[in-house]
Amino acid sequence: MKLCIIGAGSTYTPELIEGIIAKYQTLPVKEIALMDIDERKLSIVGGLAKRMVENSGIDCQVKLTMSYEEALRGSSFVMVQIRVGKLPARVLDEKIPLKYHLIGQETCGIGGMFKAFRTIPVMLDIVKMMEQYCPDAWLINFTNPSGLVAQALLNHTNVKMIGLCNVPLNMIDSIKKTLNLNEAEVEYVGLNHLSYVTSIRYQGKDYLQEALAQGVNSEAMKNIPASGFTPEQIQAIGAIPSSYLEYYYFPAQKLEKLLHTPKSRGEVCIELEEELLALYSQQELHEKPAQLSKRGGARYSEVAINLINAIYNDLQEVHVVNVLNNGALDFLADDDVVEISAIIGKDGAKPIKAHITNQHVIEYIQMIKAYERHVVKAALTGDKAEAMRAALMNPLTSDMQNFSACFDEMVQAHKQYLPQFKE
Repeated sequence: MKLCIIGAGSTYTPELIEGIIAKYQTLPVKEIALMDIDERKLSIVGGLAKRMVENSGIDCQVKLTMSYEEALRGSSFVMVQIRVGKLPARVLDEKIPLKYHLIGQETCGIGGMFKAFRTIPVMLDIVKMMEQYCPDAWLINFTNPSGLVAQALLNHTNVKMIGLCNVPLNMIDSIKKTLNLNEAEVEYVGLNHLSYVTSIRYQGKDYLQEALAQGVNSEAMKNIPASGFTPEQIQAIGAIPSSYLEYYYFPAQKLEKLLHTPKSRGEVCIELEEELLALYSQQELHEKPAQLSKRGGARYSEVAINLINAIYNDLQEVHVVNVLNNGALDFLADDDVVEISAIIGKDGAKPIKAHITNQHVIEYIQMIKAYERHVVKAALTGDKAEAMRAALMNPLTSDMQNFSACFDEMVQAHKQYLPQFKE
């Protein structure tokens, strides 16, 4: 079996290599193709990946390449973790909106919208190359904004694709740990970075109301500064929200914090990345360093490699993934992409039907899904009017005047990556 990682110069790649090594007995990968367009990062990260594999003693070749064809040809699984425009583009997504009193964030609001505009056309190109070089391969995508990328690819290509995020696993496990219910069945529903826990069942009893009464929060990710929800707020929502929902529920507070934070998260990540690359360059290093945890990708490889293992070995396991709804949430269309529990096997993901009665959760997901549909259309057509219609559906972008001015500046700032938006 050949496994391909596109965007392998990412400092997250050692996470994936660690996962591949750990699962080798059930996932006999014979070749890992590491592909990136950044020669320096590919060489440094790829060098560590080679040392990790050699040190593990598994029978597997690691090849470094800057050629899509060489990386993709004959692959069974293609993992994609690209960042179009690299971290400097992220910094622009975070800082330009602040001038217009809009939240600048990697996946939420106008920052996430522009990341989608840059990313979706490139992902469509990758899928075209997969059709040529590995037509039967599975595309496992971690590229953000994961839900919007999945919405575009699953509606506009025939690729076998599953979108992934590490938030669901961390969120579910943190709630189980807080309630001391490690064997509970947790119902997790929503969209990528806009999700809720709506049921916590154990031995025939639903513990959700107890959790709400206690004001149980989900664990915040390292990459977002979370203040947490009060018991009153949690009870008003009637479900446990993902920490990303703080951007939607506390926008004034979040904007104020961002306006007074000296460095954006992207600028912090640039520094962290250079520290990690310096570490990775040390020839004696042959394992994933602990410092990688600061980057915010906790349990990233566990999510990814376990998913591939479930497909390859037809395990019929339950994983939370980004897939077409197909009736799982009866208040959304079948072709809407949702982040939900699904049974994973050799045929991919079969979403598990959820029974949501919480009207607030239903209405919020419907609103942001309407936004996502418009964003994908704007990404494909380069139509500003479509982007403005998207903006009106999202509380973080609904100031039409500020959004329009910010949009124009961001199109200029990112124009080398936005050929679809004509001047």
